[in-house]
Amino acid sequence: MNVLRLRSDLAQLPLELAPLVEWFDGQHEARERFRWALRDSLDECMDGQRTGRWCYQHLSKTEKTYLGTAVEINLTKEFKIDNGVDLDWRIASMDVDCKFSKDLGGWEIPMEMYVCADHGERSGRADRPALLVWFNDDTSQWAAGLITISDEILRWKIATATGQRVRAYNRDNKRKIDPEHITDVYWLWGGLQTDLPTNLILSLPDEVRARIFAFPTSGQKRVNQLFREVQGRLVGRQTVLTVAQQDDAPKRARDARLQLRDEGVIVLGHQDMHPKIATALGLTVPVKGEWIAARLKRAAIGDVKSFQVDGTRWTLANESDPVEPAPDLPKSAARYGEW
Repeated sequence: MNVLRLRSDLAQLPLELAPLVEWFDGQHEARERFRWALRDSLDECMDGQRTGRWCYQHLSKTEKTYLGTAVEINLTKEFKIDNGVDLDWRIASMDVDCKFSKDLGGWEIPMEMYVCADHGERSGRADRPALLVWFNDDTSQWAAGLITISDEILRWKIATATGQRVRAYNRDNKRKIDPEHITDVYWLWGGLQTDLPTNLILSLPDEVRARIFAFPTSGQKRVNQLFREVQGRLVGRQTVLTVAQQDDAPKRARDARLQLRDEGVIVLGHQDMHPKIATALGLTVPVKGEWIAARLKRAAIGDVKSFQVDGTRWTLANESDPVEPAPDLPKSAARYGEW
């Protein structure tokens, strides 16, 4: 991991890569959009709505291979990147290839990305830059870096038969970057990033996840259990779809709201008075496609984080508080008040 902290300031930026770095720096909220493109790529491959899968390890070998393609496709769409002349992308008047690896340092480089007299017609017309992408959903880490590919920075080996130095190709005639040259990579946004958007299901304790998925024949019961177990944390649309394995995440959340009221649990979304209620309770305010659950109790005098419905004040319940039905949440300010 230490290599990701190197060559991430402008003083160490190779001149030929400067236009690419400037291009990324010039994209609106580029880092935020980039990390969400990575999240979406893995979620797309897991296809939780149809399969119920929630981690990288659930993918087949073919799907793991396709993940790199999904990353490239989603970044292309997100940043509206043009097709290249010789390579996949054209950025800042330069041909660029996007290379993804689930293993840090595992990027595989094809012959057309660099000049080599021994490659004949398969040799590239120039040494080309690569955007190297890596992420680990288990640790929420990710990184994106730039390097100019050349014959010399790629791996070589000593041939057993001759003792000569030869190129270390794999079965697809691709080579990895020599470990000594990983430090030549210029890492965008300062190097190692630690905020890949959270995979909520993966982050849950095993016993909690088991309780959520303990209803094999009912998607709605699984969603209800999700909001019983996960309170005070944002729950996204993809999580609801994966748990329900059914269409229409908003309907599953709305139905959970109705079915959990008698247990004192509310499920807040982005509409009606829900944002105000979340703010009053000190919860994160959901945006479209997000929900946050909480169990309520009647508020006492002095409970600052509270709201009022039809003249009754409510606040967050503790685990030791007895269960009482939650109020019907107001859709307009007429029934709502803050303490």
